[in-house]
Amino acid sequence: MALRIIFMGTPEFSVATLNALFEAAHTIVAAYSQPPRPAGRRGLELQKSPVHRRAEELGIPVLTPLNFKAEEDRAAFRAHHADVAVVVAYGLLLPEAILTGTRLGCYNGHASLLPRWRGAAPIQRAIMAGDSETGMMVMKMDKGLDTGPVALTQRVAIGRDMTGGELHDRLMQVGGALMADAMERLEAGHLPLTPQEDAGMTYAAKIDKAETRIDFRRPAAEVHNHIRALSPLPGAWFELPAAGGTERIKVLGSSLADGMAAPGTVLSSDGFVVACGNGAVALKRLQRAGGKPMDVADFLRGTQVPAGTVIA
Repeated sequence: MALRIIFMGTPEFSVATLNALFEAAHTIVAAYSQPPRPAGRRGLELQKSPVHRRAEELGIPVLTPLNFKAEEDRAAFRAHHADVAVVVAYGLLLPEAILTGTRLGCYNGHASLLPRWRGAAPIQRAIMAGDSETGMMVMKMDKGLDTGPVALTQRVAIGRDMTGGELHDRLMQVGGALMADAMERLEAGHLPLTPQEDAGMTYAAKIDKAETRIDFRRPAAEVHNHIRALSPLPGAWFELPAAGGTERIKVLGSSLADGMAAPGTVLSSDGFVVACGNGAVALKRLQRAGGKPMDVADFLRGTQVPAGTVIA
């Protein structure tokens, strides 16, 4: 007999799990998502979240409360008479009234190997730290931030040049299948729960705009990890000298390279190799403000960056 599930998620990352649960023939009684936000160049249009749009396509009722402080929102949640709530990147901390508002509680799909990288940006932080692997975990939620007991885990290797976007897409698919497996086991009454240990805990703080600028004074490995972690969004960037000032350039791909010079010095005009505090990086994919991403060869065809140029 299928579970009655409330699904709670907002971005594209959550959609794969929604699809997996729907295809597993569970009854998704409602989808909760963040309210529509202003979008478009002028911010005049309200845009529904990816989960909101997909739930409507599947014929699932969608609710978008700002929070669950109002008793009427909590009562509406309980009124679904759901067996379980599944939460994937919803974007709100859930109060105890919601955590206990279904028969079997709330289960979260989290993109790290807990207790490493609890918090908002586990994918980017894992790459920034140079981790060689991460994974998806299904845990039963409690009042803490990603502190609940773990049910299932699937590890995923992080390639040397893998970007945040590539890891996002891999974990998104892994997470959908893993949650479907967890719900099948929960329905059968055979879903194990293992308490987390605090040893090895790290916190994945939300990416701040102030940390997106590339600091070429850091070792090349750290610069490379920084670039790939933030690709494609929000994108790491530097300023290139231009007529009348500087031009901000995003870097969406890089690799480690050989060479030494003062940090920020362009070592090669052919491959856009830039010296770092220790070693160098080759900038592989770039994007001008308002422009499309392009390979370095196409970028250099339209912009000369002679060896010896200093960028920051």
